[in-house]
Amino acid sequence: MSTNNKELLEKMYAYLRRHNPEVCRHWFDEILVAGVEGGLLRLVVNEPVRLKYLQRTCVASFTEAAQAASGRLMTVRFVASEVEKVDTSVRLVRQSGGSSENNFTETPMLLDEQMLLCPDYCFDAFVVGPGNRLAHAASLAVASKLGRAYNPFFIHGAVGLGKTHLLQAICQTTLRNQPATRILYISCNTFMDAFHECVKAGRMGDFRLRFRNVDLLVIDDIHFLSKREQTQEEFFHTFNMLHQSGRQIVLSSDAAPSEIPALEERLISRFNSGLVARIDRPCYETRVAILKSKAKLHDLQLLDDVAAYVAARIDSNIRELEGALTKIRGFALALGRSIDLDLAKEALGVNVLIVGSKNNQPSMQTILDSVSLYYDVKMTDLLGKRRHKSIVLPRQICMWLARRHTRYSLEEIGGYIGGRDHTTVLHAVRTVTARSNMDDGLRSDVERLEEGLRLVSPSPTTSAH
Repeated sequence: MSTNNKELLEKMYAYLRRHNPEVCRHWFDEILVAGVEGGLLRLVVNEPVRLKYLQRTCVASFTEAAQAASGRLMTVRFVASEVEKVDTSVRLVRQSGGSSENNFTETPMLLDEQMLLCPDYCFDAFVVGPGNRLAHAASLAVASKLGRAYNPFFIHGAVGLGKTHLLQAICQTTLRNQPATRILYISCNTFMDAFHECVKAGRMGDFRLRFRNVDLLVIDDIHFLSKREQTQEEFFHTFNMLHQSGRQIVLSSDAAPSEIPALEERLISRFNSGLVARIDRPCYETRVAILKSKAKLHDLQLLDDVAAYVAARIDSNIRELEGALTKIRGFALALGRSIDLDLAKEALGVNVLIVGSKNNQPSMQTILDSVSLYYDVKMTDLLGKRRHKSIVLPRQICMWLARRHTRYSLEEIGGYIGGRDHTTVLHAVRTVTARSNMDDGLRSDVERLEEGLRLVSPSPTTSAH
C-alpha cells in the first residue's frame, strides 16, 4: 500500500507542476498520506495554517491531479494528523522527503480569520532590504512580545510592498508559538460591514464581544476608516479598551496616520503613540532576492541572469515581480522550454518595462531601441554575450546613456542589459566618456542619440507605460 501511495503522490505532484504550477509549493514534501479508502484519498498536513489553506483553496486541483494520476474517480480530503491514522513512510516527494517542523498541539486554533492566512506569508519567506528593515524587525518583536514591544504597531506603504505579508507573519508566528492566543485578523472593510450589520440588527453586544475579547487584533487597510465618523467612533472605543488592557493592536495602511484624509485627530494620536513603520519600494538587490525567494517557494529553477534581468525591468512593487515570474513560468510550460535569459526576454516583451516615477527620463527600452536602430544592431545581440567590436561599442553606449539619462544604479543597468555586473557597466561608462572626448565621430553619434532620447522621453506630466 505504501509503494502504491507513493507512486500515486509522485504522479499527482508531476501533474500539478504541469497543469497547475501556481498551486505548487516547496513544502508539499511534508504532506503525508493516511490512506485510500474507496474513492477517498486522505492527505495529512502537520501544520494548521497550511491545512486550512489547502482545505479552502486546493481541494479541486488536488482532486483533479488524483483522478488524472489514478485513472479513476477520486476525492481528496486534507486532514489533521491526530484525526486520521497516518502512513508516515509516504510523503509527497521529488528527491528526498523533508521533516515536518510544526506539529499540531491539542489546543484548538483560536483564530477569527476573515482573511485566509497564506502559508507563503511567513517571516522565513520575507526578504529584508533597506526599504522594509524597520517594519520587519518590529514585526518580529511584536510577534514575540505581544502587547509589550510596540503597541499599537502601524505599518504603511504603497500597494504590493509586503504589508499584508508582515501582518500574516505576525499571526502565523503567534499561532505557532502561543497557540492559546485569541487572534482576530480582518480587513477594515469587513470591520465596517460587521459594525453596520450589528447596528441594524441591534446586536452591538455581539460585535463588541467579538472585537474586544481578543489578545491580538490585526486590521488590514485601516485607511478605509476615512470619512466614516460612526465607525471611527466605535473603533476608537475598541482601540482604547484593547490598549488599556495590554492587548496587541496591529494595523496597516496605504498612508501614514496623519495622511489619512478625514481621520479623527484622536485616532491619529493613538496610532502614532506606538511604532509607525514605513515600507518603501524594494531596491534592485532586494528585488533580485525577492524573485529568487518566490521561485524557491514554487520549486522553480531561476538562473541569476534571469533574476537580474527581471529585477532591472520591474521596479514598482512585489506583485508586479510575481506577475512577471508567473508569466515566464507559463511561457516556459507552453513552449516546453527551460527558463533562461532568452525565454525571459521573449515572455516579458518590451511592454513590461516600468518607467515608474523617474520623471522625464527615457526608459531602458527606449535607449536600447534607439541604439539598436542607430547602429543597425539586433536587440538580441545588444543583450546577448557576443563580443564582436560591432556589438560591444553600441552595448557600451547603451550603458553610458542609461547612466547619464536615468536614475538606475549600475547594478540595475547591468541587470537589464543581459544580466551584467556593475563593474562591466562602470567600465563601459568610462570607456565611452574617454573615447568620445577624443573621437569626434563618436561624440557626434552620442549627441544625436541624446537628442533623439530628449524628443521621445515622456514629459513630467505624462504617464508612461
